[in-house]
Amino acid sequence: MSLQVEKLENNMAKLTIEVPAEELEKAIEKAYQKSRNKISLPGFRKGKAPRRMIEQMYGKEVFYEDAANILIPDAYEKELEECTEEIVSSPKIDVVQLEAGKPFIFTAEVALKPEVALGKYKGVKVAKADTAVTEEEVNAEIDREREKNSRTVEVTDRAVQKGDVATIDFEGFIDGVAFEGGKGKEYPLTIGSGAFIPGFEDALIGAETGKETEVNVTFPEDYQAAELAGKAAVFKCTVTRLQEKLLPELDEDFVEEVSEESDTVEEYKEEIKKKLSDRKEADAKTAKEDAVIDAVIADAKMDIPDAMVDTQQRQMVEDYAGRLQSQGISMEQYMQFTGMTVPMLMEQVKPQALKRIQARLVLEAVVAAEKIEASEEEFEEEVKTMAEAYRKDADEVRELLGEKGRKQVLEDICVRKAVDFLVENAKEDKPAAKKGTAKKTTRKAKEEAAEEEQAADSLAENTEGEA
Repeated sequence: MSLQVEKLENNMAKLTIEVPAEELEKAIEKAYQKSRNKISLPGFRKGKAPRRMIEQMYGKEVFYEDAANILIPDAYEKELEECTEEIVSSPKIDVVQLEAGKPFIFTAEVALKPEVALGKYKGVKVAKADTAVTEEEVNAEIDREREKNSRTVEVTDRAVQKGDVATIDFEGFIDGVAFEGGKGKEYPLTIGSGAFIPGFEDALIGAETGKETEVNVTFPEDYQAAELAGKAAVFKCTVTRLQEKLLPELDEDFVEEVSEESDTVEEYKEEIKKKLSDRKEADAKTAKEDAVIDAVIADAKMDIPDAMVDTQQRQMVEDYAGRLQSQGISMEQYMQFTGMTVPMLMEQVKPQALKRIQARLVLEAVVAAEKIEASEEEFEEEVKTMAEAYRKDADEVRELLGEKGRKQVLEDICVRKAVDFLVENAKEDKPAAKKGTAKKTTRKAKEEAAEEEQAADSLAENTEGEA
């Protein structure tokens, strides 16, 4: 077996792999043994026809395709181990020569890992995130918790209001003709949730139970069903049931129900404030890391081949399909529910795929530039973490990783250390001052505090979309 590497433009390469004729013969025989039970010839029992007779009847090429499919994966993987180039994409295979008695030759067009020319990566400037927690944010979080613990009661003495749960029967028409997918019965709709197209829920405010209401709306121009996009529609709706959400009072009984740490309302507010503060600190850390990496990417130069991006996109779509499967949803079902297609998903994840590649490349370049290394202790700590996550013994994890996996883990540790290095060396600009943050007079502050307290009781009505 032999390998030739031809460098192409844009960090692409063509690998020409030659497999000896005797290996091809073995693959053809294997293909015959695998397929003969499916082939019938006059005068022979099914599965008993000699290979020579089958080739005479159907042509000597009858087993070539299967033989190629047998040879290519192993030959490609074997030569990949010998190849000194770092390949970063799936191969595009093309058969050059396939004929019994001659060497089997095929090519694999692949992307090579591009070189990165780093620009400025130490001391980059990023905006400092504001992690202060306001009273409004605490109140909003508490109202979300009250919303989660709300109960519904039947309403019979008034029309639909914002925040109600209206059970509706509806049918949609365009130019007087009912359209597919526009009909529903006993559909529970929270008014103000934004679950339906813009204008639909607002038009139901004031509707009376048991009476038909016409709702006039226009589908958004970017609506996923192309045949409805931008079209004006009339929905005939009937509210069959109306329910009102009642939020629990913010008192010690409520605190006892939802918190294991607090006993009083004031303690609960401090608990919520700390949780929000911790969340903001974590978000700020992530945001700073992203901002630093973005700045390093922006000042670096690299020529990323399309095939590398395409491979990353496919991996992301496959990962998403796996997550759906773990929730009991097949990719086919997801496509039916959403109207999405694999090409649409591929295009949707493309910017993120490109960003992932750029980030990894610049971080690996920083690892090389700063001579960052991973210690044996750090590797063992990572193995311990993996063992706990997968509920396996550490020795078993090491064995499963093998030398290739070990190398990948060490590289990942170095990349994380590169992120820490960049963040530690970054410079933060002070956050821009918020408008209206000038010190208020005592009288003005008291007036505003009173207004906020008065508004707190009705705040839940305006947080439906946040729940």
